[in-house]
Amino acid sequence: MAGNTIGKLFQVTTFGESHGELIGVVIDGCPAGLDLDLKFIQAEMARRKPGQSKITTQRKESDEVRFVSGVYQGKTTGTPLAALIMNQDQRPQDYKEIAESFRPSHADFTYEKKYGHRDPRGGGRSSARETAARVVAGAVAKLFLKKHGIKIAAYVSQVGSIVLERSPSEVNLKLAEKNLVRCPDLKIAVQMIALIESVRNEGDTIGGVVTGVIRGCPIGLGEPVFDRLHADLGKAMLSINAVKGFEYGSGFAGVQLRGSEHNDEFVIAPKSKAITTSTNFSGGIQGGISNGMDIEFRVAFKPVATIMKSQKTVNKNGKATTLQGKGRHDPCVVPRAVPIVEAMAAIVIVDHLLRSRAVK
Repeated sequence: MAGNTIGKLFQVTTFGESHGELIGVVIDGCPAGLDLDLKFIQAEMARRKPGQSKITTQRKESDEVRFVSGVYQGKTTGTPLAALIMNQDQRPQDYKEIAESFRPSHADFTYEKKYGHRDPRGGGRSSARETAARVVAGAVAKLFLKKHGIKIAAYVSQVGSIVLERSPSEVNLKLAEKNLVRCPDLKIAVQMIALIESVRNEGDTIGGVVTGVIRGCPIGLGEPVFDRLHADLGKAMLSINAVKGFEYGSGFAGVQLRGSEHNDEFVIAPKSKAITTSTNFSGGIQGGISNGMDIEFRVAFKPVATIMKSQKTVNKNGKATTLQGKGRHDPCVVPRAVPIVEAMAAIVIVDHLLRSRAVK
């Protein structure tokens, strides 16, 4: 199957299925000499892993990462990094029924028609379980970015109709890890959690939005015209399971403004005397190239497709039938999606950081 690799110089390839023996990742292009902080990497995995709270799937996985190549005496060697994550809590029997029928809004039908043979156990390769491997690569990328003063953070800014209206610059990003839903406004977080619990009790699901911010990004990242920085960020985010939309800067709301309101005027910063902008409707990217301002973006996630309600569908023989949702699934994916969004952003930024060095 093609399409399992992202990046040009910092290349990340994932492999494995939801209920197979393991999942894993190969990272090619990671510079040598990077201290591989295993505690940090494992902490990032803990933020994504299932069973972490009452509002997430109850599948139990330790998600312990084992590096099998590319590391010596705790440092990267410059050769491909390979990491494995064992699947410990497998329940393939939960998916016997869907081997013959197509779950609404899942990848069952399209995989069956494209490949003629598919792994129905939890969706196989199309399962969000695959994103654990991305978080490993993202953690390695974050360690590299930390050396360059670049920080990436994300948080839940919307669940259903409950919206945190403030921008990243107006909230304390550290508060996002202080509650189950990962929203930096504790009052709104309580409302979001209550909504998710209510939806779960109904056997249903709901969507939301994750907001991301990249701080300390140098001027000049991005390769026009087809590898513009926001284009690569968009591709990375849209590759995440359940993502339905990506916007950066003013996004779709910007269409309501006039050019005189939307333009980011250049000014001289009082302290550093550097050229900057008085506003940031551009979202830190102009002409596909980073301009030194915070890169701000939003990622929309649909309601999880598996619901604990009976739905109409058809089977492989083209006959109408009904399907009852089974297995362990998130009633709302966004709390666990936060570290995945950060990981994909980190992978893109490292790749462009290395590419920018190649042209100078």
